[in-house]
Amino acid sequence: MRRRSIWIGGILLVAVALVAALGRGGARKEADSLYQTARVESGRIVARVTASGTLSALVTVQVGSQVSGRIQALHADFNSSVHKGEILATIDPQIFQASVEQARANLAAADGNLARARAQALDAARQYERAKALSEQERLIAQADLDTAEAGARAAEAQVQAMQGAVEQARASLHEAEINLGYTRIVSPIDGIVISRSVDVGQTVAASLAAPTLFSIAQDLKKMQVDTDVAEADVGKLRPGMQTTFSVDAYPAERFHGIVRQIRNAPQSLQNVVTYDTVIDVENPDLRLKPGMTANVTFVYAEKDGVLKVPNAALRFRPPKELAAGPPVRGGPDQRTVWLLRDGRPLPVVIRVGLSDGSVSEAVDGDLKAGDALIVETTGQGSSSVPAAFRRGL
Repeated sequence: MRRRSIWIGGILLVAVALVAALGRGGARKEADSLYQTARVESGRIVARVTASGTLSALVTVQVGSQVSGRIQALHADFNSSVHKGEILATIDPQIFQASVEQARANLAAADGNLARARAQALDAARQYERAKALSEQERLIAQADLDTAEAGARAAEAQVQAMQGAVEQARASLHEAEINLGYTRIVSPIDGIVISRSVDVGQTVAASLAAPTLFSIAQDLKKMQVDTDVAEADVGKLRPGMQTTFSVDAYPAERFHGIVRQIRNAPQSLQNVVTYDTVIDVENPDLRLKPGMTANVTFVYAEKDGVLKVPNAALRFRPPKELAAGPPVRGGPDQRTVWLLRDGRPLPVVIRVGLSDGSVSEAVDGDLKAGDALIVETTGQGSSSVPAAFRRGL
């Protein structure tokens, strides 16, 4: 009987232990089913800033017309290589040639008027000298006649000066007409490649208010730049001389390289979003990159190897009220609280964060190790998100 009692007691103890273990396992399974977790990993973090921009030549010149008229001929087209001083287009010069001829005739007429005024001035001067001599010789003429002769001489001299001014005006008009005639030849101001042509033969251009753009010329497409709009929150992470990479839709599998040349201080605001133009120098020896292409640029401003990587979703996780009912966890501005699921129990862990790439962050210190499961989301609602067995144990 005694031996039998011992066996019965042992069986009862085993049964109680089994029931307790099953309860704990059920609670752990219940907790695992209520929380979505992500693992802490060890590896490399690369901190990046991304932005989009547009490719363009270092120097692009808009070539326009300073006179109005009809396009008579085109001497350059898209992708034409041109040299400084080369004629790109010609505006019908007939009207301007007629203006030159008219200005030349006006100058000839002004020269004739000046010659006549000089002759009249010479005659008036002689008459005054004779009248003056007669007046000095025993007053042979009246004083009034002498005064009239003097006034006539001075008036003739003034007329000469006026005619000289008219000649200069006519000469200036002729010079202006010749310049306008020269403007009928549209020439290239630089050596480069024509990337745009806005007119055709027979088209009339009007330059009355502003010079119309006829051609756009890129100086050298082997050296290009990317103008990117970097958000104000990220511009402090960039610096001149920083290496960058970018891709374009034309070659999606290829990465191109550039160097930050300038971070411009002029802000650009669009719908209350402030950005700053960051200029990147790009080598384009094979001319595959074209002006106007959209570049998706990546700036790498920091990187580390062999760090604990905590998912940013775990940093954003806010526990249910039942878990957060305990004493508050205090920390500095760079400290965060994450919730570690260990043995089926959610436990708060304070960590100090470092570098981040937007999806994971470096855990500089804290009671974490690679492989730990961090809670990123609850799958339940309200108090049901915390297992009853754990609520009793908190």
